[in-house]
Amino acid sequence: MCGIIGYVGGRPCRELILGGLERLEYRGYDSAGISLLSPGGGNGDGPFETVRSVGKLQALLDAASDSDGEATLGLGHTRWATHGRVTQDNAHPHTSADGQVVVVMNGIIENFQRLRSDLQNEGVVFTSETDTEVLPHLIARAYSGDLAAAVREVLPQLGGHFAFVAAHADEPDQLVAARRECPLVVGVGDGEHFVASAIPAFLKETRDVVLIEDDEVVSIEAEGLRITEPGGRLAERQSKRIDWDEDAAEKGGYETYMLKEIHEQPAALWDTMGDRLHEDGSIELGGLGLDDAALARVERIHIVACGTSFHAGLVGRYLIEDWARVPVHVEVASEYRYRTCLAGPGDLVIGITQSGETADTLAAMRVARERGAHVVALTNIMGSQATRDADGVLYTRAGLEIGVAASKTHTAQVMLLALVALKMGRLKWSLTTAGALDLADELRKVPDQIEAYLNSAEPSAVAEVASRYHDNPFFLYLGRHVGVPVCFEGALKLKEISYVPTEAYPAGEMKHGPIALLDEGSPVVCVATDGHVFDKVVSNIQEVRARKARVIAVASEGNEEIAQHVDDVLWAPRSPALLSPITAIVPLQLFAYEIAKARGEDIDQPRNLAKTVTVE
Repeated sequence: MCGIIGYVGGRPCRELILGGLERLEYRGYDSAGISLLSPGGGNGDGPFETVRSVGKLQALLDAASDSDGEATLGLGHTRWATHGRVTQDNAHPHTSADGQVVVVMNGIIENFQRLRSDLQNEGVVFTSETDTEVLPHLIARAYSGDLAAAVREVLPQLGGHFAFVAAHADEPDQLVAARRECPLVVGVGDGEHFVASAIPAFLKETRDVVLIEDDEVVSIEAEGLRITEPGGRLAERQSKRIDWDEDAAEKGGYETYMLKEIHEQPAALWDTMGDRLHEDGSIELGGLGLDDAALARVERIHIVACGTSFHAGLVGRYLIEDWARVPVHVEVASEYRYRTCLAGPGDLVIGITQSGETADTLAAMRVARERGAHVVALTNIMGSQATRDADGVLYTRAGLEIGVAASKTHTAQVMLLALVALKMGRLKWSLTTAGALDLADELRKVPDQIEAYLNSAEPSAVAEVASRYHDNPFFLYLGRHVGVPVCFEGALKLKEISYVPTEAYPAGEMKHGPIALLDEGSPVVCVATDGHVFDKVVSNIQEVRARKARVIAVASEGNEEIAQHVDDVLWAPRSPALLSPITAIVPLQLFAYEIAKARGEDIDQPRNLAKTVTVE
């Protein structure tokens, strides 16, 4: 969850480290810190000058403004708290007792209590509550003039999943890093190197990257790097060129990243379709790792995911089961790994993870793969752990998403699952050629429909509706059929960025408990887009109105009937029922956005959340 960055080279690095942390703050913003190698003195705690602050990164930017501007080696960290409260003592970087070793870490050391006790028995005094602090003490104990050798000695002692970067004052030209099930990537520059938990940290400086694998130790100097495999053998690793748009990390005139990313959805959807959907309706999914004959033989699919990606998987189930007639099991990844896994040879398992680093989804994918299933990663990030753990990879191509609350990556996931469903439907002959061509045409319309919607007066109308409800203490979201996952995702957006308690439920189940929550004036958001369950949803709306609740409907544009039954309408572009989750979620994204804005919340950095969840 945390963001880490290190630099070694010929340039003063303070601003490079701080700039990298700005681009990593989405990974956690409870506290932040920086250490600069300053052989001339430091801040009284040793050769490293370390500055740490509580709260968002701006506090560190202010506190570090007078720190060593000439240092050419440094480490930085932005924290999402796991072990230890949000305090300055618990902020990274952490140092050894003698001040010679500095470490920043992302992840969890699961056996830290035992390691901490052993060190305390040796007389080591700890200054924080974190699991990370055992690392500099262990490295200092193992150090005998070779930092890389010390890290290699310490690494097998550690349980858990983590990535860390270490520096030693006696080796001022070197950083040493290692990882296990958490992201770590090296940026290769001209006479300089970066190491970070995510590529955006150094994207402005270099696009050449080297991916580090589990339990490898990488020694990084200005002129080169050396990777040691767990057995001690040197690894040969070529750098890869990342073709990302640097401007994607900027707001581009929008007031927040989230609003920018909502408006980027048409482009993200076009890119996701890209060259996959051909004019004749055929679909090319080259990264799937299955040829057409093997895909046609698939009789069962498991989808594992968390959060917003899970909601995309729920939509995918409707699409695949309807178009391909293949049963689909959609599982919360954090639970799937602890159940009896019934996936096996012949099954297709799709792990959906925007970042490609979601710990629970990765674990679920590994369980399924061990059982002999064909595992495919559906992700947005090239080179992520999911791409290395899977038999096949499907990229959403949504581009960089900075806002913690997902928007464009969600709709891109649904679009890609629609392509999978359509391809399987053709291969299994559950769709006629004419029917498949019609669906392909409808898919092509979706990005333009959303673009037209976003450029119309409708977003302003959403803001007006939100202004009437922003101070309500509770919302209920209801839907049927494909409207159910839309409700789940819409409610999640509201919770994430406005902190308003919100319940999402299948509308037919409302009578089995949630209706007790309603009283006069309670706002109920009902997904009432066109489809075969529309009349059923209207009946549920009447039940709500009988309790004097207020109803906000998400309805297909042009539906004149719905206005008779509700208090307010959020119009969505009209599309076939099974594609409506892509279009109907957009007004709900905007609704959540406007509610949060009216409440004065920090939309891009909601409290207690992080963009990438790399811990269980």
